[in-house]
Amino acid sequence: MTGTLTVVGLGPGNVLQITPEALAAVERASDFFGYGPYVERLDLRADQLRHASDNREEMSRAAQALTLAATGADVCVVSGGDPGVFAMAAAVCEALEAGPAEWREVEFSVVPGLTAMLAVAAKAGAPLGHDFCAISLSDNLKPWEIIERRLIAAAEAGFVMAFYNPVSKARPHQLDQAFDILRAHLPDTVPVIFGRAAGRPDEKIRIEALADARADMADMSTCIIVGSVETRLIERPGQRPLVYSPRSWGKA
Repeated sequence: MTGTLTVVGLGPGNVLQITPEALAAVERASDFFGYGPYVERLDLRADQLRHASDNREEMSRAAQALTLAATGADVCVVSGGDPGVFAMAAAVCEALEAGPAEWREVEFSVVPGLTAMLAVAAKAGAPLGHDFCAISLSDNLKPWEIIERRLIAAAEAGFVMAFYNPVSKARPHQLDQAFDILRAHLPDTVPVIFGRAAGRPDEKIRIEALADARADMADMSTCIIVGSVETRLIERPGQRPLVYSPRSWGKA
């Protein structure tokens, strides 16, 4: 007897940004696994059960969800943003690959969501209008040296960069190190967008030049977008400037 496991993206936190497909998946499921604050976003019926866990328990969470789904339950694993962007979809796939054979019989699907960099970009203008990449600054799952090499490669290749997991209490210094690395490869005038809680009531969008960007301008609820040499600012009287990256390389 096998059930279903659906990994669902709940978007950046604004209920209006949860997709109808995600809401339909939530309506069908009986059990919900996820990081506590994400599971608490759900408006569940009395017959639907929450299984909340800490944010560093991804593999254990995935295994518990697969185990229950293998018994015939309709299970949801929820993520903020998009579940395939530094989130639970990859963790579930990793657990599925390494786990027992019965887990592979579970009907598995992923429901996409609006990821943080898209929400922040929309608030700032169109900074992702040309080629871009996303980099997690957390070194929990990869060495910091690899992150440094990727920062340099992305800057030299002309990519706009979106930073996920920019700071934490355990690694408050790494974002400043990242900015120092980029200053050696990009002009000081490149715009940096700090987007905290985009779309939520406590939203804060801040735009700084790379020369002035600092780690204390961010926390773990912040997604940062660093422009390329092509990224432009459009000043507007009495309003925050718009940031955009031209569609054509070399456009003035």
